[in-house]
Parts: sequence; structure tokens; C-alpha cells
Amino acid sequence: MEGMSNSAPRFLFVGRLSRDYIIIPDQEPLIDIPGGNALYATVGLAVWEPDPPPAILARVGEDYPQEWLDNFGEHGLDVRGVRILSEAVDLRFFAAFIDRNTRSMDDPVAHFARLGKSFPKSLLGYRPTTGLVDSRTRMLPISLRQGDIPAELMDATAVHLCPLDYLTHSLLPALLRQKEFTTVTLDPSPGYMNSTFWGEVPALLTGLTAFLPSEEEVRSLYRGRSNDLWEMAEGLAAHGCEIIVFKCGERGQMLYDAASRQRWEVPPYPVRVVNPIGAGDAFCGGFLAGYRRAYDPLEAVLFGNISASLSVEGRLPLYALDVLPSLPAARLEALRQYVRKV
Repeated sequence: MEGMSNSAPRFLFVGRLSRDYIIIPDQEPLIDIPGGNALYATVGLAVWEPDPPPAILARVGEDYPQEWLDNFGEHGLDVRGVRILSEAVDLRFFAAFIDRNTRSMDDPVAHFARLGKSFPKSLLGYRPTTGLVDSRTRMLPISLRQGDIPAELMDATAVHLCPLDYLTHSLLPALLRQKEFTTVTLDPSPGYMNSTFWGEVPALLTGLTAFLPSEEEVRSLYRGRSNDLWEMAEGLAAHGCEIIVFKCGERGQMLYDAASRQRWEVPPYPVRVVNPIGAGDAFCGGFLAGYRRAYDPLEAVLFGNISASLSVEGRLPLYALDVLPSLPAARLEALRQYVRKV
């Protein structure tokens, strides 16, 4: 693909690509734009480690725009791991920000009506999948299978699993470790971060380098069991995961390092938020880049924090790849003084 290197990537991102319909906080609708957790996470890493190009692993339908994949390649992302199925797949995703902290994912018709905007025809028939509990036994059409990973991408040694379904997250990490991936990070799916899966989540954590849930997800998992976030972090780490990071939105991140039993809080780098939709995923990509530089969990959180700050400033997911090359490092140095050891 034009603009894309054929060298083997060092980093893989397993997740989703989507067709996004986002009403951003200033109430402007963005209609049918590229999105998906795998895209935002890969960009979050590429801000720091553009070469060799990091690879996206995802499944899309035959109706997914080829020009988008070409554009990702031209921006230095490796799309050889995007499997195009022989059927159409509904990859639409809708979210409306009432303000920068309040997101609604239901009833797109009402949101467009509230703004006095005509409803996009391409969103007709959309049904949100949020709030559904994952299946323990069934994969989705877009769930990645072992055979989907091209052999030429298996020389990578670091992988991040974006939110997918429970079954994919329960099967892939062990398989990747067998293939000599030495760093495996995972951002869980809301579909299994609930009390229904209380007995299954511990097995997902064993052997992970880092577990990167949102505060909302971890509170949902521990509902009725604990309200103390640090207690939750220690409990999760005890299942055999080295690093626990809670993404806390406007409050930044909480880091628990199991080896040293140290705790840190990192506030978000202050920026003007334009489109916050991929912030958590961009954080995970930056985290992986920072971790592989020095194998220092705190450094990894700082890198992720800056990737998120760059992501939310743009309307579109590739925005962060076009910023001044010196900007990420300058922000990183400025952020260091605000880290708080707890």
C-alpha cells in the first residue's frame, strides 16, 4: 500500500474499526468519519514511535471504505492486519456529547432533533450495542480469530488489546504470549466489566503486563464489593498483572505498580477538548510506547496522558499525527511536575 513500509511492525493493536457519528461537545455533528478503538490506540503510539509503522488488527466488512485504509497507510499505519470479510458488516457507532464530560449513546434521532439538524440517512436503522452483556461462548463477526493475524506481523513483541468481546480477550493473550509477545496490555470491554463476570475476570489478568480499565468499568465490576479504588487496584494486580491503571477522565489516571506497591496520580494535560471520543484508546497506545522505552510504569502513564491530550484536540483520529514533532516531548516534560505519589 502506498506510503506504508513493508518492514515488520514492533507493535500490534487488536480491536475495532468503526464508522463514527459523533456530536462533539461544541454540538457540531461529525458524520460517517473513521473511528474505532484500534485506530485511536495505534495513533496514540505512532505519536511517539512512528517507525516501523504500528499495525492495526481488525475485521471489517466489504463495505468499509477502502480509501480510509489507504489514508491510514499514507499516515504511517500498517493495515496489513485489517481483514476484509466477504460480506457487509454494520460498523456504525453513535455518541453525543452533551458537554465534554457527559456522553449519551442512545437515541440519535432525538439528539439531531434537539440540535435542529436533519438526521443523516446513513444512520437510519442504527441500534446501539452499548449496555449489552458479553456472551461467554459466542464471538462477534468482528471478533479477531487466531487465523486473522498475518504471519508477517508475528515478529512484533508488544501488543495492546483494545475493548472487544469477552471470548476474544480470554483466548488471545495466552496465544500471543506463546508467540513470544513479551508485553501484552489490555483495555477491558464494558460488556464483561460487571458483577456477572466477577468469577471470570481474574483469569484475564494473569500474565498481563498492564490492565487499563476506566474508573467507570472497575466500579461496575466491584459494585457491592468495594468503593475504594486503590483497594480494587491491589485486588486486580493480585491475579498476576504487573501494572494497573485506572483512566479517570477529567481526573487523569491512577497507577498501581504491583512490584513496588507504589501508587501515583497523574492529572490530565490541560488542553481545549474538541472530540474526546478516542481519548482512552489514545492513552493506551501512548502507554505502550512509553513502557517499551524504559519499562517504567510511571513513564508509560505520562506518555499515554500526552497521547490522549493530542487526540482530543482534533476532530478526526489522525489529527495527532500532524502536530509539530517537538510538541509531545515538550508536553511530557511540562507534565512531570504535576505527578503525585500517593
